[in-house]
Amino acid sequence: MYFAALLARTEDGWEASDTELDDVETLSDLTDLARDASVDEDTVLVYIEQEDAWFGVVRVDGEEDPRIYVSDASAAARSSYGEILLTDEMLGREPGAGDEIAALEELVDLDGTEDGGPEDAVDGGGAPAGSGDGPDHGPDTVPAGPLGELGLLSDLGLSEKDLLTLRTDALAEIADALGASDVLEAVR
Repeated sequence: MYFAALLARTEDGWEASDTELDDVETLSDLTDLARDASVDEDTVLVYIEQEDAWFGVVRVDGEEDPRIYVSDASAAARSSYGEILLTDEMLGREPGAGDEIAALEELVDLDGTEDGGPEDAVDGGGAPAGSGDGPDHGPDTVPAGPLGELGLLSDLGLSEKDLLTLRTDALAEIADALGASDVLEAVR
């Protein structure tokens, strides 16, 4: 189960709203959603959480590129909304590499073999071909743990160290650091 919220800075403080992500399929869609909530192109934070497994924060400042932090990249990679946040740039891949990997995975049958290949085929590592444990799909493709811009909220009152220590109820702690706890409680 997911929870998502928007925190938009205004001249009067922060405004909070929960948000539906049903129409969000890409980081661009998410950025547009944040910009639509912005007042005078000021800072908007999009917070996404999956049942204490991981959380992500996307910061959008006017027309600048979004800045992203994910608390556990490997957990987020197994989530449809998490995949949106884990860009090729964050993962250190060439742009479009994820599309190539997805296209290769479509060629693999459910039994782990390539179309037309023998069922007992193995990759160089001894794992069944297409199992995700080969050189292109190793466990280090998406690192475990935090990933992204640690200083994302530093100028708003939450240090890099504090961001790294957040686990459960991270949104409440972020809102507290921003001075937005009251408006957040009204949304929850």
